[in-house]
Amino acid sequence: MNRTTLSLFATTAVLAVIAGVAALNPPSGDDTGTRPAGRMPVQRSTLLCPAPTSSDVASTTYTAFTPPGKGAPAAGSTADLLPAAGPARTDGKKDEPKKGASKDDKKTDGKTDGTTDGKKAETDPGKPVLSLKEPGKPVTATTERSDAPALLGSATGPLAPGWSAQQTTTVAAGSGRGLHGLSCAPPDTSFWFPGASTAKGRQDYVHVSNPDNSAAVVDLELYGPDGRIKAPSGEGVAIPPRSTVPVLLSSLTDAPTENLTLHVAARSGRVGAAVQASDDKTGGDWLAPAADVAAGAVLPGIPADATSVRLIAFAPGSDDADVTVRLAGASGSISPAGHESLHVKSGMTTAVDLGDLTKGEAGSLLLTGARGSGTVVAALRVTRGKDDKQETAFIPATPAIETRGTVADNRAKASTLSLVAPGKDAQVTVTASAGSEGGTPVSKSYTVKAGTTLTVEPPQPADGKGVFAVTVEKVSGGPVYASRMLALPKDGVPMFTIQPVPDDRSTVAVPRAEQDLSMLNG
Repeated sequence: MNRTTLSLFATTAVLAVIAGVAALNPPSGDDTGTRPAGRMPVQRSTLLCPAPTSSDVASTTYTAFTPPGKGAPAAGSTADLLPAAGPARTDGKKDEPKKGASKDDKKTDGKTDGTTDGKKAETDPGKPVLSLKEPGKPVTATTERSDAPALLGSATGPLAPGWSAQQTTTVAAGSGRGLHGLSCAPPDTSFWFPGASTAKGRQDYVHVSNPDNSAAVVDLELYGPDGRIKAPSGEGVAIPPRSTVPVLLSSLTDAPTENLTLHVAARSGRVGAAVQASDDKTGGDWLAPAADVAAGAVLPGIPADATSVRLIAFAPGSDDADVTVRLAGASGSISPAGHESLHVKSGMTTAVDLGDLTKGEAGSLLLTGARGSGTVVAALRVTRGKDDKQETAFIPATPAIETRGTVADNRAKASTLSLVAPGKDAQVTVTASAGSEGGTPVSKSYTVKAGTTLTVEPPQPADGKGVFAVTVEKVSGGPVYASRMLALPKDGVPMFTIQPVPDDRSTVAVPRAEQDLSMLNG
């Protein structure tokens, strides 16, 4: 191989290019035998929250939180969630944006309920709905508006690493009655949603948000049990700058389909996406995107009292996928009788009703791909309760926690944390933050045995009041996956919502200078 001596100027230029690429596309591990990259705290985080509801009998709580750093001062950093432009309703109607907030919309020091800091959400254009001023303590705001807007936000400086936000909506009656919870998420270019539906009695809206100052264009692709469904109106959907667009999935096709996979693919720009599913009989919840396409999947946190569990899987590649199915419970993993394996045809959605899979013991579903088979994306639709007292939530396939995961809006005796270690034992530390109205953090260490699910009530802040955040830090051992269930029963309905707890993106991989120089000189 010919070696070329680079000038100092050229060396500096190449290093700058390499560093820039690494910041945009952080390496995932060793590559061609070079030393692993170092990790640094992120300096900017972006989160997108869809419009929470169009119901006139609903209340939404927003919670934001950044875990404390290692002594870094918060001066000069910001973390704000701002109203987005564009239509905010999810029932197909359009509201004109208000020129200013009404008297009831302005912030107040009076308590609105026993779980928040008493501030109502601000909705004046250009003014934050929620601002975080310091790490380590969550802030909250509430709204009862049926036209509450979608939110776009960014955090900078010491408030950026691990910045997390949650919106939790209680819908008292009507279609979708129940608890709708969603962790606000960063933008991307591709999202998979196994578990969507256009069936009669079901209203699923995909909310697509654009955080940037230029328009984005997306394709909305639907896949049923027989393959891709023609949906011409879902092609080339324009998302205006700093706006959100809700699309009713049943408006894209004339063929009602019970079990669908939705793919949101950006042609240009970057977007956020989430599906709000409402059912006339079984309530509803947000369906978050599934983890990236892979040979297998981990779906953590099936409640012990689940009365029905449905697995929806899709094989997006050119090959069929064959996966083994195992339930990881408190003492080990078992193969569900009659559902030991699953064959998923390429380009088709497969749904399997697993019944009361857990038999009174909380667990997680593990899908393992056979050698040489295709890849899958997957999600679970979980139902609790019976007859007219049913409530539904979703568990998408979840990525592992690399370093630390964070979930906001936890409440005393209402939160349940599920931790699963599919391969090897894993040691984690779980920390409850200070409460939004006071208290001090409390930490507790756990060991998750290989092939099991550990289900615990997370620790609560000492003398804490209000809502609190929970962080899960991986200490050692094999991969660990997590989810959080928030249960707020009302009038005999077991209202609940489940959020996956992926890594909170607190650090980013950066190249080491000596690694880059060795590459250039070799």
